[in-house]
Amino acid sequence: MTRAVLSLGSNLGDRLGYLRLAVAGFADVLVAASPVYETAPWGVTDQPDFLNAVLVVSGDVDEWGWLRRGQAVERAAGRVRELRWGPRTLDVDVVTVDGVRSSDPELLLPHPGAHDRASVLAPWLDVEPDAVVPGHGPARDLLAGLDLGGVTRRDDLRLR
Repeated sequence: MTRAVLSLGSNLGDRLGYLRLAVAGFADVLVAASPVYETAPWGVTDQPDFLNAVLVVSGDVDEWGWLRRGQAVERAAGRVRELRWGPRTLDVDVVTVDGVRSSDPELLLPHPGAHDRASVLAPWLDVEPDAVVPGHGPARDLLAGLDLGGVTRRDDLRLR
């Protein structure tokens, strides 16, 4: 049995609908779903804003199983990988799995951007106030050091 933190993002089409598709895709293993946040794009900034959320899941799969399951949900949302950090219907990132470390280029754990992205840390803290990014420290401390100007909690949008 493993416990994983997954980060969701969408900035094309029915953004909320794609996040809800991800929640449905993990419904059988869902422990918690964060509120929805709207965030400015990161990396490639000439694109629409994202809706983001975090899921905590638990099941009888290893870190690779969580990656493959997330990729299947992305495919169901019509995800096309054309530009790194570019616009997407749905992105499902494996942030951490029971503190496992991986340097495999296909599955870097913890997710290499998690510690400096408010789009991951803010929703994660809503469902796990004592969250820790392995190798980086408490998520609350990491978030405190970030600019939150482009981050808005959207209580008017519900995942379920």
